[in-house]
Amino acid sequence: MGLLGVLTSIKDRAEKFLNEKNVVTDFLGKVEEKTGIKKKVLAVGAVSLTGLYLVYGYGASLLCNLIGFAYPAYYSIKAIESPCKEDDTKWLTYWVVYGVFSLGEFFSDIFLYWFPFYYAFKCLFLLWCMAPVSWNGSQIIYNKVVRPAFLRHEAAVDNMVSDLSGKAMSAAENLTREGRAGPNRKPGLKKGLKES
Repeated sequence: MGLLGVLTSIKDRAEKFLNEKNVVTDFLGKVEEKTGIKKKVLAVGAVSLTGLYLVYGYGASLLCNLIGFAYPAYYSIKAIESPCKEDDTKWLTYWVVYGVFSLGEFFSDIFLYWFPFYYAFKCLFLLWCMAPVSWNGSQIIYNKVVRPAFLRHEAAVDNMVSDLSGKAMSAAENLTREGRAGPNRKPGLKKGLKES
């Protein structure tokens, strides 16, 4: 599929979305009634303003993170509630890639924020990761990067998690024992009895 095919597919999906009944199209329909401006033009204007805001606006980080979080969160909940397992896997894959990306971004934010148009590119990246196509970013990144790295280090990570959970359980048991014993009593000594 060439670039023209991708753009045609996006246009078709956008037109299909604008003809469906949902919160966005209801809102656009009301605005269309009051202003006389077609829904399609309103949608293109909203997308253009969002893009400009991501490039020049204050708080572009918040807007970009909302775009990368709100839509996937909504469809993740719908996937959980549906009987189909395929959509669960799709959104779990997105969240794994989103988490890896966020972790990498956390450690490199000092450098990344200096790049012009960073939030516009980040938003495009997140949109690519959640795109409803077979070649979306989350599928590609998961299969080419995350999964091979996970499979290479799975045993070591499992051992480390097992050791940490054992240590955490032991620490919790010690804290519980000390909490029941109180500050002036030794573990195992009943209330009212004094040590001889």
